[in-house]
Amino acid sequence: MTERTGFELEDEGLAAALRRFPTHAAQMRTLIQRNESFRAMCDDLACVEQALLSVDKMPSEIRDERRREFTELVDGLAVEIERTLSQVKVISIARYINRGQ
Repeated sequence: MTERTGFELEDEGLAAALRRFPTHAAQMRTLIQRNESFRAMCDDLACVEQALLSVDKMPSEIRDERRREFTELVDGLAVEIERTLSQVKVISIARYINRGQ
């Protein structure tokens, strides 16, 4: 088994988030560098997506349950990432408006 560096995991996390929210690429690249919580969410998304891809290799008696669990985790992480992205937009707009006054 090969050991992954932090940069490789970060790249996988960013790639996972970009697959779901490609129009937010620049914003996510900035956030992943500056926000540890956002970076962790993206890394978790990549890990759970990978687990979901391997669920068919699991014993049949647990396969369906794990698929549901992993799907729920992926969906929940996607919602959290989307929420973070929308909050950053609101903060950015508020800063822009406040500078103009």
